[in-house]
Amino acid sequence: MKKIVNISLSILVLSSGLQSCNDDFVNTKPLSEVPNELVWSDPGLSDAFVVEIYNGFGVGGFYEQEMASMTDEALFTHPNRGINTVTESRSNPADQGYIMDTYEYGRMYVRIRASNIAISNLRQAKFDQVKANKILGEAYFLRGYYYQQLLRFYGGVPVDNKIYTLNDKDFMKPRNSYAECVDAIVKDLDSAALLLKDITPAKGRASETAALALKSRVLLYAASDLHDANKAGAKSALLKAYTKPEYLMYTSGSQTERWTKAKEAAKAVLDRASFAYKLDMTKPVSATEGTANYMALSLGGGSKMADAAGAKDIILGRFFINEKDERGGWVGRDNGPNGYHNWAGNTPIQLLVDDYETDKGQKFDWSNAAMAAAPYQNRDPRLKATILYDGSDWKPRTADVTKRDPSNQIQTGQYEIVNAQGSKVTHFGLDTRKSPVEDWNGSRTGYYMRKFVDPDPAQEDQNTRQRIPWPMLRYTEAVLNYVEACIELGEEAEARTWLNRIRFRAGMPAVGVEETGAALKNRYRNERRIELAYEEHRFFDARRWMIAAETIGRKANVINITGTLKDNKTVTLYKYDPSNYNYKYFVSNIDPGIENRNWDDKMYFTSLHRDEINRNTQLIQNPGY
Repeated sequence: MKKIVNISLSILVLSSGLQSCNDDFVNTKPLSEVPNELVWSDPGLSDAFVVEIYNGFGVGGFYEQEMASMTDEALFTHPNRGINTVTESRSNPADQGYIMDTYEYGRMYVRIRASNIAISNLRQAKFDQVKANKILGEAYFLRGYYYQQLLRFYGGVPVDNKIYTLNDKDFMKPRNSYAECVDAIVKDLDSAALLLKDITPAKGRASETAALALKSRVLLYAASDLHDANKAGAKSALLKAYTKPEYLMYTSGSQTERWTKAKEAAKAVLDRASFAYKLDMTKPVSATEGTANYMALSLGGGSKMADAAGAKDIILGRFFINEKDERGGWVGRDNGPNGYHNWAGNTPIQLLVDDYETDKGQKFDWSNAAMAAAPYQNRDPRLKATILYDGSDWKPRTADVTKRDPSNQIQTGQYEIVNAQGSKVTHFGLDTRKSPVEDWNGSRTGYYMRKFVDPDPAQEDQNTRQRIPWPMLRYTEAVLNYVEACIELGEEAEARTWLNRIRFRAGMPAVGVEETGAALKNRYRNERRIELAYEEHRFFDARRWMIAAETIGRKANVINITGTLKDNKTVTLYKYDPSNYNYKYFVSNIDPGIENRNWDDKMYFTSLHRDEINRNTQLIQNPGY
C-alpha cells in the first residue's frame, strides 16, 4: 500500500478528473490526501505539509480560559471550567487539571512526529535544495518549539525522532534527562537559524531571529533555580526526594556556566536591533506616551488606534486574518465588561494591580493614606494600557446602554444617586455582577482585561472579531532574559542599563545604582511581571524562580468600591467624578467557594497522564503524583 500524507484542504485544494471506465473507479485517488512521494518531490506540497504543522500553535494564548487565570494575574469568572484544579493544586495523573491545547502531551507529539517526517524527507530533497532548506529550517524550528512546550510543562520527555509505522513492534521509550532535552532543542534551533539565515519570513512563520529568541528562552529556563538540583533540593523537600532528579534538572555542571550561555543567547537577539521599539530613550517619556507605547506593543499593529510600528517587537506571532473561523479574534468578547454585553472571562486580581509601581517608582502601599484614597492615579502608565478599572474611559456603550452611560466609563462599584422622588438610592455599576444590563457575566474582581483588546470605537466586541496578534516571541522578552542573566552573573550595571531602557519607554523612572543584589533581582522580577502580563510567562516564571508558594499560591483578591455623594451634591445619572463623590476602596479575598487557591510543590511540574503511562510503560511519573 502506498503511503499517503494528509494535508489540510484549507491549505491545498486538489482537483481530479473523473474516469468513465468502471475499472478505473477503484483506483480513484482521495481528494483530501496526497501520495507521500508526490509531497516530497514538489516544493509547494512540501511547504503545505510544514505549514500544517504550525496549527499546533492553536490560537496562541487567546483561548476563552487563559493561562493568566492559573496565576496571580487573573481569576476566571465562570465556575466549573477546571482551572481551579491547577490553582488549588488538585490535579492528579488521571485528571491533570486544565491544560491548554498548546501544551497537551499528545497534541505536541503529533506535531513533533510531523516535523520528524518533514525533516527526514527534506534533508535530501527531490527538488531544488535551496528551496527545500527554507522549509527544512522551519521544520527544525517547529520541532524545537514543541519539545520546548513539553519541557517547560512536564520536565524531561522522550526525545524520539524516529518515524514510527504500524510495522514497528516496540513503541516504548523512557524519558530523556532535562539536560538531554535542552541539548536536543538547542541543536534543532541552531540548525533552524543556520538554514533560515538571511531569509525574509512570511508573516507568522519561523525565522532565524525566532530560532535565536526561542533558544534564549530555553537556556534562560535551563539556568534557573528550579532546574538546578542543589538549588531546587534546598527549596523543596519533595523535589529533593525525587529518585529521578535528572528528568527535571541538572544534577551536575555549573549553574554559572548555564547563566553565561543564557546571556550569550539573549545578546544574539539583542543584536538584531531592527526589532527594537523605542528602546533608545535616555530618560522617561511622558505618562501619556508611556501608555501609548505599551498599547502599541500589545496591539501589535492589529489596531488603527495605536502606532503600527509597535509590531516590530513581535519576532514571531500568531496572527488572525480569517474573521469567519478563527476564535482568536474574540478576545474582547471573552474578557470585556458585561455592561458592554461581553463575558468578563479572565479578570485581573488585586495582587497584579498592586504590583504596578507609582509613577515615581515607589511600591504601591495600601497603608499610605494618599495612595489608598486614589489608587489608580499617578501609577505606572502601563496599568492604564493593561487593565480597565473603575472610572476608566472606554469605548462607546452599545445602543441599548448608551443612555445609561453617555460618558463611556467603566463602572465596577456601587454609588449613591438621587432618584426622581429626591431620595438617595444605590446605583450598582453597569459592569458589576448586579448590573442592570447583564447581571451574570460581571467581573468578580472589580477589574477587566484591557491588554490585547482593540480600543477602536468601531470594534463592538460582542459582535466583531478583532485582529490583534498573539506574541509568541518578543524582542522585549529577549531583553528581559538578558537582564536576568546579567543580574545572576553579577553584571548589575549592564542589567540596569537594559532594564531602564524598557522603563523609559513606559514612562517610568530609572532603577538607581543603589539597588543591588536581592533588591535589584526583585525589581527586575516585578518589571518582567508587569511588562509581560497576560502573555503566559508568569505561570513559568514563578515556578522556575521557585517563588510560587508566596506568589501564585496566594488567595485571589478583589476590590470593592463605594461612592457616596458629597454634601450638597445631587447626581441623577452616575458618572465617575471625584468632585461629586467620596470614593472608598476595600480589598478582600475572593469567596473560597468560588476559588480557594493553594500551592503544593508537586505543581512545579504537571503530571504525566495515566493513559500516557499505560501506553508507554517506561515513563516514570513526576514527583508528588
